[in-house]
This record gives sequence, C-alpha cells and structure tokens, in this order.
Amino acid sequence: MILKKVLKNLIPEYMHSSFRKQYFSFKGFIYKKDLSRLAKIHQCDKWGTHFYTPHYHKHFKSFRKEKINLLEIGVGGYKKSHRGGASLRMWKDYFRKGQIYALDIYDKSSLQEDRIKIFKGDQTDTTFLKQLTENIGNIDIIIDDGSHMNSDIIKTFQFLFPILKTEGIYVVEDLQCSYWPWYGGNSRDLTDSNTAINYFKKLVHGLNYSEFIQPGYKPTYFDKNIISIHFYHNIVFIHKGENDEPSSFLKDNTLPNK
Repeated sequence: MILKKVLKNLIPEYMHSSFRKQYFSFKGFIYKKDLSRLAKIHQCDKWGTHFYTPHYHKHFKSFRKEKINLLEIGVGGYKKSHRGGASLRMWKDYFRKGQIYALDIYDKSSLQEDRIKIFKGDQTDTTFLKQLTENIGNIDIIIDDGSHMNSDIIKTFQFLFPILKTEGIYVVEDLQCSYWPWYGGNSRDLTDSNTAINYFKKLVHGLNYSEFIQPGYKPTYFDKNIISIHFYHNIVFIHKGENDEPSSFLKDNTLPNK
C-alpha cells in the first residue's frame, strides 16, 4: 500500500489511468492460475459476494491456455456506461490467449480494451444474438449473468446453446432468482416448470434418453448434445458434446423380445 501511494505521487496525474492498467495487468499475470485471487484483484463479485470461482476453475482450467472465444451476458454497472466489466478483465487475465466478448442492454463500449469487445443489445432478441454470434464466430464458453429473469434465461439458452461449440460449456449464474418472484421465480411451488432451475433439472433426464421405454421416441437436440450437467449453489454448468451412448438393455427405446 505504501509503495502504491509513493508511486501515485511520483507519476503525473494524466498517467494514472495507464499506470493503473499496467499495475493490474502485472498482478493478473502473477496470479493468472488463481481465479479467486484474480476476482479479488479486479473486484469481481464471482468470489466474496458469490463463491463461483472454484467451480469455474474446475470446469474451465483445461481451456486456460487455449485460444478460446468466451461470451458473457451482462457487464455490470447498470446504466452507468463507465461502470462494470470486472469479470471481463478477470477472464482476460485467466484466459491469456482468449478473446473475451460480452453483451449488455446498456452501452458499455467505453470499457472495451485489447481482447475485450462489448456489444449492446437485449439477450432475448434473437435477431441481435444471431448477428452477434456471426460476428464472433465459434464460441467455446457462454456465461449468462444477465437479467436473471427466469424467462430470459430459458429463452437465451434455447437460442445460444445450439450455437455453442461442441465440447463447449454453457453457464448460468445466480439461480437463486428461480425462487424470487420479482424475477419470475417461485419459492412455494418448487416444481414450477417456468423457473430456470426446473428447466435445467428437466434436461437431466435427456442424459439418459436411450433408457426411456418409449418405442419411437425421437430425442431432442438437447438430449443428443448435452453430456453432463453440474449444479452448485446458485450456478449450473452444462457441457456440450455428442450424447450417443446406447442403452445396455433397450433397443431403440424398446424392450427386447423375450
């Protein structure tokens, strides 16, 4: 802290912003393997307010050195154009070769920097999403930290998951909103099919679609392209891949002849 104060006094005021970026870039490089530490450095609420970073590291560590495209829905800071972007800077330090993209309903273009590009638009506007994904190209990771409205979460997932690269990961944060009525959640009827948590819980059955005793069953896109779903406190990770393992007993969802 003393060193920071001394340097601040020595460096001309017009250079403070540039020095600050270099300082955080240096710290980001030093702690590039420690996602929780990176969250603290960038004052990102994915650690501290929430406790997501250990789960993120568990699922994302194999991507860390790859040239990936990551898309995060929601930048933070609400209407203030110069506020937010903490998680984008955290991801930039964690994925040293990655391109970090984001979208927000408010204009956050002032937060853009090298390897961080931000689009303005509504996460439920499929025309906008189509244009955005065509602009980005292949997407390896999608994180929904947007409106938190249950209907928005479901609609966005239904459109974007098919666009996600095979072997990619789709993440939805803040699933506590599935229980809060002002987000369209429900704490009284825990089987409410309109909540995001129940939508994703239902997808678990699709992992085992080859075991359904339903002759003529036609697997959905999600049945055939989700290989694992991981739930933690307030967050879910959906892994994309070819789910084509046959049943060890049934044949085409039909019981064998005896």
